[in-house]
Amino acid sequence: MVAESAEKLLTPLLDKVTLPSDLRALSAGLLPELAEELRAELVDAVSVTGGHLGAGLGVVELTLAIHYVFNTPEDRLIFDVGHQCYPHKIITGRRDKIRTLRQQGGLSGFTKRDESIYDPFGAAHSSTSISAGLGMATSSKLQGKDNHVICVIGDGAMSAGMAYEAINNVAATQSRLIIILNDNDMSIAPPVGAMSKYLARLLSSRSFLEMRAFSHRAIHRFLPKFLQPRMLKTEEFMRYFLSGSGTLFEELGLYYIGPVNGHDFDSLLPVLQNVKQMRGNYPVLIHAITQKGKGYAPAEQAEDKYHGVNKFHVLSGAQIKPKSNAPSYTSVFGKELLNLANADEKVIGITAAMPDGTGLAMMKEMHPTRYFDVGIAEQHAVTFAAGLATEGYKPFVAIYSTFLQRAYDQVVHDVAIQNLPVRFALDRAGMVGADGQTHAGSFDIGYLASLPNMVVMAPADEAELVHMVHTAHDYDAGPIAFRFPRGEAVGVDMPSAPAILTIGKGRMIQQSSNKVGARVAVLTLGPRLYEAIKASEQLAEHGISLTIADARFAKPVDEELLHELVKNHDYLFTMEEGAIGGFASQILHILTRDDILENIIYRPLYMPDEFIEQASQTVQYSQAALNAEALVGKVKYYLADKIVGYSAAE
Repeated sequence: MVAESAEKLLTPLLDKVTLPSDLRALSAGLLPELAEELRAELVDAVSVTGGHLGAGLGVVELTLAIHYVFNTPEDRLIFDVGHQCYPHKIITGRRDKIRTLRQQGGLSGFTKRDESIYDPFGAAHSSTSISAGLGMATSSKLQGKDNHVICVIGDGAMSAGMAYEAINNVAATQSRLIIILNDNDMSIAPPVGAMSKYLARLLSSRSFLEMRAFSHRAIHRFLPKFLQPRMLKTEEFMRYFLSGSGTLFEELGLYYIGPVNGHDFDSLLPVLQNVKQMRGNYPVLIHAITQKGKGYAPAEQAEDKYHGVNKFHVLSGAQIKPKSNAPSYTSVFGKELLNLANADEKVIGITAAMPDGTGLAMMKEMHPTRYFDVGIAEQHAVTFAAGLATEGYKPFVAIYSTFLQRAYDQVVHDVAIQNLPVRFALDRAGMVGADGQTHAGSFDIGYLASLPNMVVMAPADEAELVHMVHTAHDYDAGPIAFRFPRGEAVGVDMPSAPAILTIGKGRMIQQSSNKVGARVAVLTLGPRLYEAIKASEQLAEHGISLTIADARFAKPVDEELLHELVKNHDYLFTMEEGAIGGFASQILHILTRDDILENIIYRPLYMPDEFIEQASQTVQYSQAALNAEALVGKVKYYLADKIVGYSAAE
């Protein structure tokens, strides 16, 4: 005890832990103190960077216990969802970079394979850990290796069907896999007390497991076959009677242990050590109860437990939000959907575990019977909406663009093929800043506009978003989607009354005055309109006047407007906040189909064929060459011979 106290006084414990091997050199009695230091470091770091704080605070002890007991990185540790991984990053050689979290050139906000050998799998979309872990465990089995694979799954990830598909396969393959269910909202089991702690240790102990194995051998050897299943069920339900939970997981083929207090090292360490020493190829699930936001009072008291935060003041917890008079696109959508729901009882709001992030929180409060949070289950959300649409309701499925990718088969088969009027509100379209490549809404234009029956819209600003929400409500001829960016809108005046747009009709913003003898048109989709306007102002200094049009629709394209632009201009540029295969492909299809491509020099601007790392949205669009400067450069390049004193070599 004296030695431990002296050790603590000399140097902060966290300064001694650069890697998990350093952690394992400490005595177990020092772990609670280390946990407090790690928690304080986490709060201080995220106060500087912003990010997902609450989940990380809840797994501090669990993270330390796993690394203390298991031999990482040889033993594989997967966090799911990945935003639980901040404490893990601090003790796996990345503490010196933790204040670059989610910043340009810094650490990712999620686990990432090319960032550290301690991140065996990238997990930024939820519910993937058990599938990936099973692949790793199967690999070890095939190679005759003796390492462990541990999957920490929680923060809602167990609400997704993929997790259960994986569990079903885990049982069938009889692989050596350890699943830790991080239950941080008390939704599955009652609070942990002294009795449940004792029983968790008992049920994971070697003596109990040996007794269980002996009973199984005896049942198979001495009882008639028709009695064997019944007796095995009896053993299973005796453990259910003792532990108070776990039947679901037992039925799925896992050996269930828990619930365990996820903040108590006296509970965690013996259970993890017992599980580590288990022999045989069968999967284990440890049910750990944790508190999201644990140890930081502002997070504990907040309704969302500081799930995701801006930069904040450590002492007060007050978040530092950017000053702006412009509303967010999300709030504009949420307000308009509420207005529609107030006027039309057929309007339904559906989200996949993101009521605040998608703007549906207002509808949840005002119309709870017509608001549905289905959990992290995007596939179900889409087909659920399709079912509602068959009965005459007007479902709005509000999902981030990147997460709708998880439900593409349902969009195709259950909605588009049946031509059902499901409304898709795609938040976070385009670049998303600090969440980086895993959350960028890059592909929805391509994967939606390629579908028969689908209408795809993109507002240039918040006023246009109002019109498009009401247009989607009014449209009953089939599925319709509208995509809008993350963050603050442009700041334009809001319409006094919403308009119902004509499907497939764009609008002319300004006409070129043709001062330099070459006619240039820019056709934009979405908020890149305002970058085109900035470019026009810069090019005007060189005597270049642009025609600018707003497509509004990626599908159907306003072909009359497109033909007019081709007829009256020498150059046509398009700009979109999407990847190759999107809006530009729709334009090129029409130009080639109608044999008018030779009448125009067409140059599209879209996201490059690469995944762009985290940075500010402004920087990301600059890297993607999707801003005013990039457009100015392109126009100058093609019109170099018509600009006095300018050379394309510049």
